[in-house]
This record gives sequence, C-alpha cells and structure tokens, in this order.
Amino acid sequence: MSDDRLHICHVLLTDRFAGSERYALELANWQAQRHRVSLILPRSAAENRDDALAHRVDAQVQIHLLGGWKLMRSYAACKVLQRLRPDVAHAHLSQACKAVAALPRGRTLRTATLHIHYKSQQHRELDALIAIAPWQLAAVPPQLPCEQIDNWSVAPLPTAGTRAALRAQLGLSDDVLLVGALGRTERSKGLDLLLQAWRQAALPNARLAIVGDGRDWAALRRQAPADVIMPGFVSNPQAWFAAFDLFVSAARSEPFGLVFLEAMHAGLPILASASQGAMHLKSLIQRPLLPCEDVPALCDALRAIAAQPPARQQYPLEGFQLPNQAAHIEAFYRRQHNALLRL
Repeated sequence: MSDDRLHICHVLLTDRFAGSERYALELANWQAQRHRVSLILPRSAAENRDDALAHRVDAQVQIHLLGGWKLMRSYAACKVLQRLRPDVAHAHLSQACKAVAALPRGRTLRTATLHIHYKSQQHRELDALIAIAPWQLAAVPPQLPCEQIDNWSVAPLPTAGTRAALRAQLGLSDDVLLVGALGRTERSKGLDLLLQAWRQAALPNARLAIVGDGRDWAALRRQAPADVIMPGFVSNPQAWFAAFDLFVSAARSEPFGLVFLEAMHAGLPILASASQGAMHLKSLIQRPLLPCEDVPALCDALRAIAAQPPARQQYPLEGFQLPNQAAHIEAFYRRQHNALLRL
C-alpha cells in the first residue's frame, strides 16, 4: 500500500443475482467510494437480463470479465489476480474461493466470506475468513483466523402507492391476506413444505406468493395450486415486500437470512422455521420459531395468523447497516494484512 487506500479485488464467479451476490456487489460498490476496487466476474454476468450482475456494479469499480469454459473460471480468475496483485483478494462462493486459494502466499491477503458454511477443500488454504453468523465459527480450524461480521440490508427508498399498485396488478383487494416467500427456489428454502402447509391450511380470503427463481421452480409450479402466485425472478423485490402482509420462511437451511432483514425493513411480521439464520436473528423476529420440516406446525401457525393478522411493525436494525459492517470488514482486512506482512 502506497497510501491509506487499499486495492481490494472481489472475486465472484456466478452470474445470477441472489443473496450472496448482493452482499458482494453492495460491499464492492461501497468500498469503491474510498478504495481502489476491482471485481472479477464471468462474461455471462454481463448479459442483458434482469438477474445478471454487471449492470448492478458502480462505475467506480473496475470489472474484469472472464470468457472461456465454466470449468476454467477459477484458473482464469487466478491469472487476473496474479496480474493485479491487490492488497486484498476477497472470494465469494466456491469457484472464487478456489481461485483465491491458488494464489501463492505473499503480500495479497487471501480471504473469503462464508456465505454458507466452512468447507475444508475450499477454505483451508486461505489466510483468513469472514463468517456471517456465529454458528459457522465452530467448524473453522483454530489456526485459521476467522471473524464474525453480520450481514446487512440497505433500506429501500419509500415509494408512494407501491403496495396498492402491485396488488391491483395482481387483482388483490386490500382485505386479502397476501402471504409471501422470496428467495431462490431450491430445496434448502423449504418451499415444497410451505406449499404442503398452504394446501392443508386452506385459508379463506388469502393468497400465497412465492417470488424467485431457481432449479426447483418448475417442480414447485407443478405442485402448487393454480392460485399461488409465482412470478419467478423479479427486479423489484421491495415492491413485493410492500405488497405482502406476512413473510414466511420454511427453510430447511438458511445460513444468515438476508431476506429476513429485507422483510424487517418493510415492517413485515415474520413466520419462520428454526434455520441457522432465523436462530441468529430470533430476538429481532419476535415470534416463536417453528421446527424445521414440520408441516403440521407451519399449517397451524398460518391458520392462527390468518385468524388475527398482525400489523406491520418497526424493527431495531441499527446493527445491520452497510456503513458499519463495511467499516468492520475494512478493519478486518487491515489487521489480517498487517499480520500477513509480519510473517
């Protein structure tokens, strides 16, 4: 470092927008206000589609796009890192971790965020790790520095009429209870369990919306009743949170649950299974958590809430703000980079 500015290079080798991608892009965009920031993405992340990544990146971030085969992305990313020689190489998700770990140990801090859980083959050769929730720490070897820094959520700007406009588009009057789930449509999210509970609950004057896309979308659509709303990926999730009356997570596994913070920003009451993320945020959720994979319990809880729908509420989210968490991450970089240079 020639001055107080760091050269930070984020490595993200996926190409569709979801929670981990949001974390990486928001962090890179924020850091670019005071540091030199680079971002390595696959070329497919710059395609012209709503769920792509490159169009979400601030102009101050220097993007490096990788072509070639998907299986070669880690190798190609490592070559870019060797050329850039950043102070910090920050990996996000599996392929990126392999790319950063392949860098020779030296002046670049090789780190990653544990978006899911510690995996020895991906993380053991790195210099340090960031955990997003306390439960992740137990699996990390004691010799590998790891600091827990909570995720964050950026409060959306309020837009007058958002709720009414979307509900009108869906053909829903304001007295209809709209129960919503939002996230990747994959097994870990428990959306198949939610559909089972929804059919059993048979709530009057209520609709269910499952918002998001993923490998299980078609299978879920086939098993869902025709009146379940399933728009797929949406570019305006804040509008859907505004339209919901209740947010539900039936997740089998949820490492942190950024979506919980998003629902809280919208003031939504939350009904959640006791996933790892929900347990971490239990004091904020302020509602008893349900056993994971317990369809009857979820059915009963839906019926109880429908009988007496709770009002929107304010949540104390001061500890989950991007400026504060980014400052913690920068301090982590500096401590670990200094320790690396002393070796």
